[in-house]
Amino acid sequence: MTFPSSIAATLDAGLAELGLATPGLRDRLLDYLALLLQWNRAYNLTAIRDPQEMVVKHLLDSLSAKALVAQYVGDGSIADIGTGAGFPGIPLALANPRLSVSLVETAGKKARFLREAVRALGLEKVRVHACRAEDVPESGQHDGLTARALAPLDGILSLGGHLLKTGGKLLAMKGRVPDDEIAVLPEGWRHLATHPLTVPGLNAERCLVVVEKC
Repeated sequence: MTFPSSIAATLDAGLAELGLATPGLRDRLLDYLALLLQWNRAYNLTAIRDPQEMVVKHLLDSLSAKALVAQYVGDGSIADIGTGAGFPGIPLALANPRLSVSLVETAGKKARFLREAVRALGLEKVRVHACRAEDVPESGQHDGLTARALAPLDGILSLGGHLLKTGGKLLAMKGRVPDDEIAVLPEGWRHLATHPLTVPGLNAERCLVVVEKC
C-alpha cells in the first residue's frame, strides 16, 4: 500500500521525538499499518479508520512506553492482555525484536488478524492467545504485563496477574493518573512508580503506572 507522504512524515517526526528514528522501524510500522487498514475494512478491528489518526493514537501511543518497557523488562517477555489489533504489543515487538510478546485477545476476528500480522511481519518471538487472559497457560512466566486502557488496575491484575513472575511488573497505560486505583491495589502488589508519557502529535494526558508483584 502506498501512503500519502504526510503519513510517513508524521510517523518519522514522532519516531524522532521518541528517540526511535530508524528507517527499518518506520518501514515495518507502515507495513503493519497497511495490514491493519486492509483488515479493518472487513473486520472493524478499530473504530479509528483514518491512517493519520492511527499513526498517532495507535502506533506512536504504543511506542511512547517503549523506553519504560525496556527499563523494567529489558529483553525479557511481556504478556499484552486485551491487545485488540495488537496495541501496544506489536509496535513494541517491532521496536525491540529481542522482546518476547504474548498477545492475548478474546475476539476471534481480532485474533485472526493478529496471527496474520505476526506471520506477515515475521515476528518470530510473538505468540497469539485467542482466549481470556485467565486461561493463558503461561502462569509465572512473564517479566511484564501490559494493558492499554483495559480496566482498573485491580481488574487488570485479576485478569492477568498470574502471568507475572514474582518481581514482575504490570505496566498499565492510562490517561490521567489513577490515584484512586493505586490506593486500593490488592494484597501482594505494590505501586512502584507512575511515569508521564508524551505521545507525539497528541494533546492528551497519558501515563504509565508500574505495579510490582511481591
